[in-house]
Amino acid sequence: MTRIMGVRSAFPVHRYPQAEFTLKVAELSGLGPGQRAQLEQLHRNAGVDYRHIVLPLSEYGGLRETGMPNDRYVGEAADLGERALRGALEAAGLAGGDLDLLIVTSVTGVAVPSLDARLIPRLGLRPDIKRLPVFGLGCVAGAAALGRLHDYLLAWPDHHAALLAVELCSLSWPISELTTADLVVSGLFGDGAAALVAGGEQAAQGLRVVASRSEVYPDSGDALGWRLASDGFRIVLTAELVDVVERRLSDSVSSFLAEHGLTVEEISAWVCHPGGRKVIDAIQNSLKLPDGAVELSRRSLAEVGNLSSASVLHILEKTIGAGPPPPGSVGLMIGLGPGVSIELVLLRW
Repeated sequence: MTRIMGVRSAFPVHRYPQAEFTLKVAELSGLGPGQRAQLEQLHRNAGVDYRHIVLPLSEYGGLRETGMPNDRYVGEAADLGERALRGALEAAGLAGGDLDLLIVTSVTGVAVPSLDARLIPRLGLRPDIKRLPVFGLGCVAGAAALGRLHDYLLAWPDHHAALLAVELCSLSWPISELTTADLVVSGLFGDGAAALVAGGEQAAQGLRVVASRSEVYPDSGDALGWRLASDGFRIVLTAELVDVVERRLSDSVSSFLAEHGLTVEEISAWVCHPGGRKVIDAIQNSLKLPDGAVELSRRSLAEVGNLSSASVLHILEKTIGAGPPPPGSVGLMIGLGPGVSIELVLLRW
């Protein structure tokens, strides 16, 4: 049985209100009056109040001119990831050398050697630590990686494992030939990292991971993703995403819970990916949840934006920080990402 021992988030020091992002995107992109009005409306309706970004706003104008946003990603992601993982280790009462497995998820840059290898000397990790860098799962990767971490600890119950999700979404800001999807994401994604440390069944008492399920919905692969263009990563995003979630999620969740003798009504804590205001609405509508069930997801979106793979871990940290519910209470983590794919992780106190 996997026990979560510590979860911590880390954010860049640069934090701005949404209105400043709106002005900067309009300036960098040279938007005409029509698109600028559309941008302002989309940003107002995004459900985001503030976001952290890895560079000062003033530096983004020259970032693409250097042709090196990925070089900035490698250094900044390693720094931010170190902060998050160091915090999670301290919360768990462990040292870097205690870890047997490190999973690192990121979809906003490419690093070879991978970020996990770069963190070995920084955190005093053992040179024989097992490493699993994950790229391509997008926003669902935080929940998916927790599921795979759980699988590992079932096989190695005396081991300790860590998961780090680090995303620098601002380094992929589109600034030319903007589509409506580009305008949407420019008001949605923020930068941040989150780390989780867990042990097997021999670990001290803590929030337990009970089981996980992965599912990819057929014929939805064009609803969400990245494409690599001449100016870097560009978003693929359609209105189909919300429709797929609202139509399909309830059956997925209900059948998964039924395997464990549970119903939606018995879940006391919901850790839902804040893909955007409409995505949270779709989750709530599909599962017929009360407003309070998705309050932390909406709060995370408002405070820091969509952090891609790091978001569900940030919300899990908030859930744990709210105080333990009665023993035996059950929680469910819901990750969403390209595919369209979902990852469900069943939790129990």
